[in-house]
Formats: sequence, C-alpha cells, structure tokens
Amino acid sequence: MAFIDKISNLGNNHALLIQDNGGGMDPESIRHCMSFGFSDKQSNTAIGHYGNGFKSSSMRLGADVIVFSRCLKERNLTQSVGLLSYTFLRQAGCNDIIVPMVDYNFELLTGGLTRLVRRSEKHFCENLSIILRWSPYANEEELLNQFNYIGDSGTRIIVYNLWQNDNGYPELDFDTNEKDILVSGALNEMDNSRFSKDLNEKHIGNCFRYSLRAYSSILYLRLPENFRIFLRENLVVPHYVAEDLIYTQVINYKPQIARAIEVHY
Repeated sequence: MAFIDKISNLGNNHALLIQDNGGGMDPESIRHCMSFGFSDKQSNTAIGHYGNGFKSSSMRLGADVIVFSRCLKERNLTQSVGLLSYTFLRQAGCNDIIVPMVDYNFELLTGGLTRLVRRSEKHFCENLSIILRWSPYANEEELLNQFNYIGDSGTRIIVYNLWQNDNGYPELDFDTNEKDILVSGALNEMDNSRFSKDLNEKHIGNCFRYSLRAYSSILYLRLPENFRIFLRENLVVPHYVAEDLIYTQVINYKPQIARAIEVHY
C-alpha cells in the first residue's frame, strides 16, 4: 500500500509525505535510487529508464527531500537514510551534487541498532552531521524515530521546504479539499461559469491536471493485486480510462433550412 499526506510537525511549514509498506531498499539500492543517471531496469515496458525520475520529481515539489527505508534481505534487516537537499548544496556552495547517507543494522534477536560503517567512522559521522544540520531533525535519536512509522519493511519519503508560486503562496494546496492535494490557484484560473465549473470538477480529463486524487486514480491501467493508494487517509478509487470509451452519447441534430433571400447587386 502507498500513503500520501501532509505533515505539519516541521516548524510552521507543511511537508509532503509519501510512504509505502513494500520491501524497502537496502543500502546499495537506496544509493542507486538517489544517484543521478543510474538505472538497472531492462524491460521496455517499465518506467524509469534514465535514473532521474525520483530526483527531478521530488525537487520539483520542494527544495529538500529526506528518505528513510527499512529492508529485510537475506535475513539481514537494514535501515538507511538519504538526504537530497538543494538548500544544503546552495548554501554550502557545492560544485558537485552531494547526497549524504547513513545506514544501520538492526539486530532481530536483541532489537539493538548498530551503525553500518561502509568506509570509515569519520565518513559516517560527516554524513550524519550534514543530515542533522539540513534536515528537520535535531539529533540522531529524532532521526531514527522516523522508522517507528514504518512497519517490518517499507520506505518513508518527506519533501519539505515546498516551493511557492509567484504570488508567494505554496504551490500545493492542502486546505481547499481535506481529502485531496490540489495545485494552488488552478481552479481560479478556469472558466467560472456554472457549466464550466461542473465540467472542471467532475470530468477526469480536467481534474487530473490539478487534483492529486484524480491523477492517482488513473495512474495504473490496471491496479496491481493487493495494492491500494490512500490519499490523506482516504482510499483512492481507481478510474480505468479505457472503460470510458465504451459509453456513447447520441446528439440529435436537426439542420435549420434557411429561407431563400433574394440579393440584389
């Protein structure tokens, strides 16, 4: 299952939460996910061939994104944290894209957590220091508490410092519809006549342009078995666009025969 919502415990600002209870990512997989240009997908029908989708889409929504993932693989449970922060890169004056990451091993028998040092303890501490300085979490304990929201395995993504539009308002509207997330101001820019308003609010061909609920409902041609999307704690009902084509509408047209008019030159 996938869950999408807002969270408001990051200072005075909203953040966007995307979470699932899938298999999660091990330390190697999360590095592939958060590295630019890496993709190991071979299928011609799969999306994500170029390895930039997650990075470009998350950075389009907000300046910063932090990823938590718990993965059980070959009886080894790991927890990984990665930070992609435009705020950090800009304010630190980085010429290269730096994505700090830290990993932990979870002992299934004792319930203890140990640092998984890949290069050196110094390198681990440097990465952790960057994450704590530029993320919403003040210390390592607060950071690791985010895994309490994940079950046996899964991934938790938080996009924060969300972008604002030219008028200084957040680009994402969490307030107009408590069951949806909208593009701010999109409805105001449309024709406000009664006919157009009904069409814009009801037809999926218009709604998906500004409504995350509508967009999520047509995301899959056929929803995978046992998979559900919950947006703001409400189930997204799938809408199969192809089935719209089976309905026909007949409009009777009666041409008006114009009366002959004599024209003099």
